[in-house]
Amino acid sequence: MTETAWMRLTAPELREAALADALVILPVASLEQHGPHLATGTDMILGEAVAQATAAKLAAAGQRVVVLPVVWHGLAEHHMAFGGTITLDQPTFLAVLKGIARAVARHGFKRLMLLNAHGGNTDAIAVAVTEIGVETGMKVAGGTYWYIAPEVFAPILEDQPGLMHACEAETSMMLHLTTGTMRAEQLPNAHGPHTTRPPAQPKGLVMQRSFRAVSESGVIGDARRASAEKGGKLLEAISTRLAEVLGDRSIWS
Repeated sequence: MTETAWMRLTAPELREAALADALVILPVASLEQHGPHLATGTDMILGEAVAQATAAKLAAAGQRVVVLPVVWHGLAEHHMAFGGTITLDQPTFLAVLKGIARAVARHGFKRLMLLNAHGGNTDAIAVAVTEIGVETGMKVAGGTYWYIAPEVFAPILEDQPGLMHACEAETSMMLHLTTGTMRAEQLPNAHGPHTTRPPAQPKGLVMQRSFRAVSESGVIGDARRASAEKGGKLLEAISTRLAEVLGDRSIWS
C-alpha cells in the first residue's frame, strides 16, 4: 500500500511528492464534548480516518496524495458549557491554518484540501480557503465531509437522514474504528433533538446558542441504534465519494 501520511514520509519523499503535484489533505477537527457516551476526541479520530481512507482510494487510482496530521483544536465555544472542550477564537484558528498552509506552499505543493470534521469550523474553513488561496497562490479547496457527501448517509442510517452530533452516524463510525471510546452503559441516554434550531428560526438566520440550551445530553440525533457495521459502511461510502470529488482534476483547474 502506498504511504500517504505526511508524518511517516521522509523529507526527500515529500519533496518528490511536491514535484509530482501531490494533493495535500489537511484534516481539521475539534476536541469537545460528544454526549455522555462518546470520547471528546471523536472529531479528531473521524476526521483523520476519513482523510486517510479517502487518500487510500486516491492512491489506489494512481493519484499522488499526502495527508497531514489532524488539526485537533477548532471553534467549539458552543460546547463549552458541558466541559471537556477546548476552543480557539477565530483569529487564532485561522492563523493556525494559514501557518500550516504557508509551510506546505513553501515546500512546493500546489493543491491543498482543508477537510473539516467539526460543524463549528464550517464558516471559518470557507474564509480560510479564500485567504490561503490568495496569499499562497495554491489551489485551495475546503469543506465538511458530511456536507460534501450528504447523499451517502440516509441509505445506511435508520433514525437520521444525515450526520448530526454524537449521533447514530458518529457513534457507528467510532464503534467501527476504535475500542474503549464509547460508554455502552450511557447509550440509553445518548439521544436529543434532531436540530439545534427552534422552529421559528429560518435556515438563513444565524444565532449564537450553546448546545446546553438545545440538548440536555449534548447529543443532536439518536445514537441508540448505532453499530460498528453501519460505521464501516459509512466510512466506505464517505471516502468513496470524497475520492471521486477530489480526484476530479477539473475542480483544480
